[in-house]
Amino acid sequence: MPKVESVVFLSLVLDLFAFTIPLPLFPRIIEWYTKREISNRNGFLAQTLSLVAGIRSFLYKPSANSQRWDIVLLGGLMGSLFSTLQFIVSPWIGKLSDKYGRRNVLLITMIGNILSAVIWIQSTTFASYLLSRAVGGLSEGNVQLAIAILSDVTTPENRSKALAHVGIAFAICFIIGPPIGAYFASRPVPYSLNLNGKELNIYATPAILTLILLVAETVFLMVALPETRGRKAVQPPTEKVNGHANGHANGSSKPAAKSSKANVESRIKTLKELKNLHFWFLGAFSGVEFTLTFLTFDLFDWNNSQNGRLIGFIGIVSALLQGGYVRKAITKSGEGVMARRGIASCAVAMALMAVIPHLSIDSLAPKVLLLSAVFLAFTSATVVNSLTAYASLQCDEGKEDDNGKPQEVPQLAKGRALGEFRSSGQLGRAVGPLLACALYWTVGPSITYALAACAMTTLISTSGALARRKTVQS
Repeated sequence: MPKVESVVFLSLVLDLFAFTIPLPLFPRIIEWYTKREISNRNGFLAQTLSLVAGIRSFLYKPSANSQRWDIVLLGGLMGSLFSTLQFIVSPWIGKLSDKYGRRNVLLITMIGNILSAVIWIQSTTFASYLLSRAVGGLSEGNVQLAIAILSDVTTPENRSKALAHVGIAFAICFIIGPPIGAYFASRPVPYSLNLNGKELNIYATPAILTLILLVAETVFLMVALPETRGRKAVQPPTEKVNGHANGHANGSSKPAAKSSKANVESRIKTLKELKNLHFWFLGAFSGVEFTLTFLTFDLFDWNNSQNGRLIGFIGIVSALLQGGYVRKAITKSGEGVMARRGIASCAVAMALMAVIPHLSIDSLAPKVLLLSAVFLAFTSATVVNSLTAYASLQCDEGKEDDNGKPQEVPQLAKGRALGEFRSSGQLGRAVGPLLACALYWTVGPSITYALAACAMTTLISTSGALARRKTVQS
């Protein structure tokens, strides 16, 4: 792995490790704040839960555990806040990186991430915890800029393989992050780290671990990451597949010619369609993904450790698929075909989840949940990475005019185009948890997941059209 790719991969591992640590803690942390603040009827959390309960009672009146249903929706609101802010700032982060450089903008965003962790450590009220999530949502730029950096230093022929490192980093961190977060959630802060005796968040120990990881990542980036904006990619040695040069068979990673106006318009149109698909896919997928731990909380009464193991299992399967099957198969099948396979796998997973509430809770239901997790892992290993690689191939690759000066179409500048692509996905992640949670406590989990399966089935045809177009363009 070349130096820049290695630096990006290691920084992503640190960043996503910090990001995945709190994932299994959401249901319990909301419950902790509820017990602390519910008696204060004029408090922020009490007012928020009152609004949630009012909306929930208008749509659905559960026979029992209504407070748990309210926690489900409040969890959806928290997930939506982070993604909504990412939807707003991602295009700006991309544009700033085009103007001032990837490295400079990345280091600035890391300051915000560190501040978010500091606030979390000291957040003994729900309002302050929400503030930490807001700061984190406005600051997170590592994944987006990592994709732009890898696009800077790779050619279209090896782009998909390089971007697979992003998915591998996600998978690795989903293996180690949630279980470690769950483990440290039950460990109090060492006295040496709390000398002033001030009360800290109930999960201050995993929050401190998150802070340490983010500081280490920032120092590592300052020392090891060069600026890549405007850097020319090195052409890799030509590989052979079935006796022919690799890179362009079966609709894979050959970029379209960039000289004609019609081709520029075609790439802009393709980017728009990719952004739409990204939005609709992540809207459905993130809603189901976010309610997964609430399903186990409500149906099985699982604790942090059990949720951590489930998320870790998905990460293990996803990592194995990324490192083995996906990186090899995508050069033959193409990004569009691989995305379509992942969407189909997601439809199967959601159909399985729809039947879980009707199965035996003590025996069959956990087994079906595990099977659906395998299909979700395949989806995690394929769809977003494939769509991202496909989008990056539409961007300008540093074409120069007769004077040797860079000549770019603004809509196809890497930072801006990939920022807008990520923004579309984050909008889906903002809307998805809200809709899924609303459906969850309005019509129940079975209908919610069945509708999500139908939505994924519809998206299969859209992704198929993009896959066929890629073959024609290539």
